[in-house]
Amino acid sequence: MAKAFAPAKINLTLHVTGQRADGYHLLDSLVVFADVGDQVTVTPASVGAGLSLSVTGPLAQGVPTDDSNLVVKAVRLAQVRDADIVLDKHLPAEAGIGGGSSDAAATLHALTDEFGGAAPEALERLGADVPVCFAAKAARMSGTGGRVSVLESFPTLPALLVNPRIPVATPPVFRALTQKDNAPMPTELPVFSSASDAITWLWTMRNDLQEPAVSLHPGIAEVLQALKGLEQARLVRMSGSGATCFALFATIEQAQKAAATLKQSQPSWWIKPCLLS
Repeated sequence: MAKAFAPAKINLTLHVTGQRADGYHLLDSLVVFADVGDQVTVTPASVGAGLSLSVTGPLAQGVPTDDSNLVVKAVRLAQVRDADIVLDKHLPAEAGIGGGSSDAAATLHALTDEFGGAAPEALERLGADVPVCFAAKAARMSGTGGRVSVLESFPTLPALLVNPRIPVATPPVFRALTQKDNAPMPTELPVFSSASDAITWLWTMRNDLQEPAVSLHPGIAEVLQALKGLEQARLVRMSGSGATCFALFATIEQAQKAAATLKQSQPSWWIKPCLLS
């Protein structure tokens, strides 16, 4: 039996820099990972038993267990025939934090640990976020997701993740984006000496999908406004195509205090203080 952690993926920046003739968008994104996430457990099954997926955890409801789940697709890609997979689900779906992609990447790690061999190539076939989720380290993701450059060093950022439990499908958000050829990040990213330095620089970057996502789902604006009103929040932004938003803080204690405050006024929201790295 092998277990693998599937961390939440956070786009600190997300610049949409173009669109190919086949419709795929070109991205330039600084991605980090949280210490909150799902967990995948892989257990070998008897020969001929086939593949089974069961989903547990507080956010298991509605998660498919058939071939539409990226976990199943990852097992198929790895050409493993007989295995029992348990996905312990703690991340909301369609939330802009790569839950399904991270689950698929964790599944591939667990399969490698249990059965040996190398991970399949061309992981972007599973989804644009799967390659960076497989690395699961601070990285620059570019192109259609297949180009991942892990950063040699990046400071740990205390953060608060908030999702209003609004599922947001990615394709409509991209369709609502009117400007497709936006400027990328600088060719060379700075080497940050501290979290404060990173936050100061992040202020000069952006998420190009934030405005179109808000236009489709006004509830995201409510989350952004609530985060901006929190004491000691240094930077507030949406992750991915939404609806999860984040606030960055100087310390994890500040993030935890902000979480407690926000839970009092918004008890139905998904609210998680965490560390990003």
